[in-house]
Amino acid sequence: MPPRLTPLRFVRSVMNSFTKDSGLEPRLLGEHFRVTNATNGTVDFELDIQKQHTNRLKTIHGGTLASLVDLGGSLAVASTGRFATGVSTDLNVTYIAPGGVVGDRMTGQAVCDKMGRTLAYTTVKFFNKKGELAARGSHTKYVSKTWENEDYVAPAEFVAPEEEQVKKDEVGTLKKTITTGRESSGVWGRS
Repeated sequence: MPPRLTPLRFVRSVMNSFTKDSGLEPRLLGEHFRVTNATNGTVDFELDIQKQHTNRLKTIHGGTLASLVDLGGSLAVASTGRFATGVSTDLNVTYIAPGGVVGDRMTGQAVCDKMGRTLAYTTVKFFNKKGELAARGSHTKYVSKTWENEDYVAPAEFVAPEEEQVKKDEVGTLKKTITTGRESSGVWGRS
């Protein structure tokens, strides 16, 4: 039986599936989109804004943000343990402030607000490089067929590598942690 993955590793595995099986995500986002953290129901991500993400005013395009609401909502559903993330029934985006220009890093957070038997409700927020709320969105997904697989188990061809996290301990020593569902650490050296 395949192993259960941590939420972060599992969400990255689902993202691998989007990258390998979809036409949009690899073309629009490529290597510039990263899932930085995931817990049950919440996913943090970042996007290094490139020219293909912008409009003629050279700011991040509203369509890019709408696509990220779609993807973010799907990853929020995945963070609850579902490899199959359902299909969209509703998507909404509100643009609040400039999101950024080429070279900026935009961050975001997607939350699965409620997972029902047939529908999942998600919200996604985007922050510009100043940390200001740039946009927010909601994404409703039909998820009735997503309960058939075991939670946090991904097909082997999509499983992401183990997570590496770098932390400083109380005395300033950098520690590398490889997460496999249990923590182990090795010292990297002093800062």
